[in-house]
Parts: sequence; C-alpha cells; structure tokens
Amino acid sequence: MTEKTSWFETAVAELADPQDQRVWSIIVSLFGDMAQEPGAQISGGVLTRIIEPMGIKPEAIRVALHRLRKDGWIESDRIGRVSRHVLSEFGRTQSAAVTPRIYARGPSPIENWHLLIAEDGSGTQVLEDVMLSDDYIPIGRNVAMGAGPVPDQSDGLLALDISPHAAPKWVQDRLCPPELRASCKALLGAVVRAAKSRPEGWAPTPLQSATLRTLLVHRWRRVVLRQPDLPLAFYPVDWAGPACRDSVFGLLDLLPRPSADVLSGSS
Repeated sequence: MTEKTSWFETAVAELADPQDQRVWSIIVSLFGDMAQEPGAQISGGVLTRIIEPMGIKPEAIRVALHRLRKDGWIESDRIGRVSRHVLSEFGRTQSAAVTPRIYARGPSPIENWHLLIAEDGSGTQVLEDVMLSDDYIPIGRNVAMGAGPVPDQSDGLLALDISPHAAPKWVQDRLCPPELRASCKALLGAVVRAAKSRPEGWAPTPLQSATLRTLLVHRWRRVVLRQPDLPLAFYPVDWAGPACRDSVFGLLDLLPRPSADVLSGSS
C-alpha cells in the first residue's frame, strides 16, 4: 500500500460521521455538492465507486436510491445496462435552499431580531402556528426568537424588537446545545488530523476527491444547518464554529469536484 493510498483510507476513516451513516442522506449530500444543476447526472457505477470506500455496501446504496425515488428526491433511468440518476425538481429545490448556508465562507450574523411570547396554555398553539410559517428559534415553551422585524401576523402574541447584547448560559445552551458543540468540535479535530497527515504534493483522483468531498460536506451540513448565524453574544465560549468552518473549506479547496463526464461515466 502506497503512502498516498494509505492517506486516502485514513482520511475516509477520519471524516466519516460516527453518528450519521444514513446512506440516503449521504447520497443527498453527494448530489447537492456535485450534481445540483438541471440535467446533471451520476451513473450508478460511479455512485457506487464514490460511496463504497466509506464502508457502505452496494445493496445499501440500492435500498437508499429506492427510498429517494419513492420520496421524490431523485429520478432514474437506464440505457442498456447503465443506470443514471438525477435530482428531481423537488430535490434541486430542496438542495438549492440550503446551499448558500452550507457553502458560505463566512457567517452573516443578523443583528436585528424579535421575540414572540405566548400566553401560557392556548397561546402556545398560536406561537407554534407562526413558527411553522417561518424560521424561528425556540427559547422556551412559549418564547421564540426570529430574525428581522416583527411579522405582521402576531395577533395574541407579545412581540418585541430586540438588539441582543448578552445572553446567559441557559440561552446559549438552548440555542447552541452541548451535542451540537461536541459535533462541531469533533469535525474540527477530524479535519485537522486529516489535513495534517496529508502527504506533500498529494493530488486525489476524481473519484477519491468525490468520496472525501461527500464525507466532508455531509458532516459539515449537519453542523451548519443546525446553527443559525447568531450574534456573538449567543455563542458559548467553547463554540468551535469559526475554526471548523475555516478548516472545512481549507480541505475542500484541495478536493476539486469531478467533471460532468466523470460523474456520468462518460470518461
């Protein structure tokens, strides 16, 4: 085994998410990163060669593809013995909605926020209805925080515009819970170890690059999509988000996306 082959296997082991190896979710990350454009396709054989190094068997990939087709995420066809998969319109829409947050090189914290406070009891249902219509962060059973100005539809709720300057530990723990902080710190450690052990001058093959990108994006999206861009006051002192973001993109920059011909199996 060469040093470069050994490093690829080591990096795969480091970057694999110890808490989430759901194959269908990994495939969603893969398509969102490398085949999100209309008509962009990945052949069945290439998809298998990208995912198998993660320790995932072809049978599990087939089951996951079946689930994604059933749920409307992907569409598949076959030419001869070659199967091809593309994101459906629904899948592209879902992927595009989160792409800006996943690939933002720097956070864009919002400084102006508002609080919605519901009366105990029946008022909480009113709050839940409002929260379903937009992105809100629950702070307590009857309190939620949202970005920007107070919405027009807030009847029955106490609505307050706020400019946060400080947040006690219990609020920090609610908005940035210990398990999320641990996942972020673990990802940072994995990326740092993988990057540090990389042989000088190592360049991945297109499929090696695809495997490592998929693992990295999949794990990063599980951190960044769970944490809104908040003012600094809301982050605990042990939040490793900025360092993790820098490390993730530092490694991603060394892993180019494979060409469309490679992904479709044309070359």
